[in-house]
Amino acid sequence: MTTAPRIPGGQQPQHEPHPNHDRGLEFDLSTLMSRRSLGIFLGAGTAAALAACTPGGPSGSPASASASATATASATTTTTAPAASATASASASPTVTRAIAECGVEIPPETAGPYPGDGSNGPNVLEASGVVRQDITSSFGTSTTKADGVPLTVTLTLLDNANGCVPLAGAAVYAWHCDKEGRYSLYDSALENENFLRGVQEADANGQVTFKTIYPGAYNGRWPHIHFEVFESMNNATSAGQVLAVSQIALTDAACREVYASAGYQTSARNFPNTTLQSDNVFGGDGGIYQLATMSGAVSGGYTAGLTVTI
Repeated sequence: MTTAPRIPGGQQPQHEPHPNHDRGLEFDLSTLMSRRSLGIFLGAGTAAALAACTPGGPSGSPASASASATATASATTTTTAPAASATASASASPTVTRAIAECGVEIPPETAGPYPGDGSNGPNVLEASGVVRQDITSSFGTSTTKADGVPLTVTLTLLDNANGCVPLAGAAVYAWHCDKEGRYSLYDSALENENFLRGVQEADANGQVTFKTIYPGAYNGRWPHIHFEVFESMNNATSAGQVLAVSQIALTDAACREVYASAGYQTSARNFPNTTLQSDNVFGGDGGIYQLATMSGAVSGGYTAGLTVTI
């Protein structure tokens, strides 16, 4: 388990995300400024990929090329950690047990982008009372504005690769993403007093965290995604301390097409065709096969998304 720095991006908030938003690891490394003296970025040139084994939908099927029309067949290749299944807790679900058995390679490090809200580029929501929550659809503190959109439940399973892929119980995850129009709270000129679609959760005994949110929108230059940072503990997360990993979840092509065809996502429907997984400046290196969520659901009842995060 290695420590990855938080990587800030551009500077100027706009209604449309900044043109430098999420231009990828190489761009952000050139502008790297650490918020908590995180030091140089370790392993930037040798980032390992995440095993294609993601929980999420009721079927609990591994992530593979079939999860999205745009993912390649190489998604089915995984590295198996020896005797990893012995580390599953007695209460682990079949999904968690399978994820442990298939664990072996680490989550690719990605940019946090210019809108992290973690203190590395402007506002710091991590030190605000109320940020620890499962439902992140509403703002907290001085506002209770709720972000509208198709419901989405996201589950991450954290595994410690250096210790035989044991669940990373007690770790904390900060997750954030844009609204259905592609805007980020705290940064967009119309949302500077809002902090919705941001929150922290502590991993349970099986290394799992779950967030209830809405389906993110699509904006030009990026494939639909969710940002997250992993901290060693809740104390580290809420004091904006050192992070273990910074990465992103890629949402599936099929789910995006269904959601963006629904009411309220007209802007996303126009933007979505302009970027593919292969042309995305974050996921494009491998088509997102190691960060592609396993997804199920429908617009009418909402979607579930899951990803195994090996650290």
